[in-house]
Amino acid sequence: MKSKLLSYLTVLLTMLLLPGRAFAGETSTIDTGDTSFILICAAMVMIMTPGLALFYGGMVRKKNVLSTIMLSFIVMSVVSIIWVLYGYTLAFSPNTNDFIGGLDYLFLQGVGQEPAGGTIPHLLFMVFQLMFALITVAIITGSIAERMRFSAFLLFIVIWSSLVYAPLAHWVWGGGWLMKLGALDFAGGTVVHISSGVTGLVAALAIGKRKGYGSEPMLPHNLPMTVLGAALLWFGWFGFNAGSTLAANGLAASAFAVTHIAAAAGGLAWVLTEWFSHGKPTVLGCISGVIAGLVAITPAAGFVSAMPALIIGLLVSPLCYFAVAVAKTKLGYDDSLDAFGIHGVGGAFGAIATGLFASTSVNPAGADGLFYGNSSLLVNQLIGVGATILFATLATFIILKVISTFMSLRVSADDEIMGLDISVHGENAYAYTDDFIGSFAKETKVSIEAPKTLVKTV
Repeated sequence: MKSKLLSYLTVLLTMLLLPGRAFAGETSTIDTGDTSFILICAAMVMIMTPGLALFYGGMVRKKNVLSTIMLSFIVMSVVSIIWVLYGYTLAFSPNTNDFIGGLDYLFLQGVGQEPAGGTIPHLLFMVFQLMFALITVAIITGSIAERMRFSAFLLFIVIWSSLVYAPLAHWVWGGGWLMKLGALDFAGGTVVHISSGVTGLVAALAIGKRKGYGSEPMLPHNLPMTVLGAALLWFGWFGFNAGSTLAANGLAASAFAVTHIAAAAGGLAWVLTEWFSHGKPTVLGCISGVIAGLVAITPAAGFVSAMPALIIGLLVSPLCYFAVAVAKTKLGYDDSLDAFGIHGVGGAFGAIATGLFASTSVNPAGADGLFYGNSSLLVNQLIGVGATILFATLATFIILKVISTFMSLRVSADDEIMGLDISVHGENAYAYTDDFIGSFAKETKVSIEAPKTLVKTV
């Protein structure tokens, strides 16, 4: 028995240590320009997850900033390992299964320096897709911030990235049924934004509201941090969308341009909507609109031209504003940092808008939308949106239900009141500042009271 176990372990270790090899018989060749471009884009997409950590970190209360940032960074560690071991093969392994990939690329076997049907190394394609998996799971943290138990979150992201994200990526990008149907998603409107936004909403409902939600203010504690995060996201999004061409070509330039146009339009539209509704334009509103515009253009970036991108950005911000400022309040759910309101709603709108504005004059490999005489694309987009929402909702509910049978999904009331930075991680983001302010206040009090003491002494 021991000898058999030793043999199995030896085989497994050998598989892990063998270098990846490309498939025999491939005729594609590496293009150094394309490879350089995607290397840069992959790094740009990678920086989006730390950017999201800062974006979310500034929006929570001071006592939870480190715990919120921690969630994004632990996602980068855990999901990266899952992707290398088996996540990539479940998403992109070539097979005839319309719902999930096979095991051809298990432990990255067959994923080497040679191209796999394109002009970049297969290993680079794998890494580029990994960065999308990271940001998708990280977006969910915006809905459960300040109250989800860390151990429960770790277990959740392992299961969710394996059983929800990987199959969705296969459906849309890996040769699955939505790709065969003809639904278009250039860079992740369904796979990334709808799935993470809907998952966030389900998780927020399952875990429950934060203590004091609706009865006490829960304002962002550090808006400059949030602005810095938004800037990193905006920058990284160029790699996110333009890099999805997988080549340094004219389509990449088009995707780059429309990404910026939609972001700019989204920022302006949110500011105007907010200004009209509440009488004051805010920086948080501006950057929220920018993110909404970026989310909405993501599925359409490789299929629409400049003017449709402008329209998409102008329309999505009022829609997301309504979801965040009106619907959430009316319905009473606690989507802490509006992952659903911006990513779920914005992603769904962008996917549907792709069915309206897509044009083969921009990308011959795509399809014409409704406004160019093809109604079938809009139908396919609606099917894709509906299927993603349904699958993410049911799968997330089941995963959380299963986890809740083994452990509590949320921290204790005392830990939540104390703040997760101290109670969970034993750290204080502003320990020096708090000590300085406390010392300064004490010294000021002493200096004010000193003359009275002197008078009494005399």
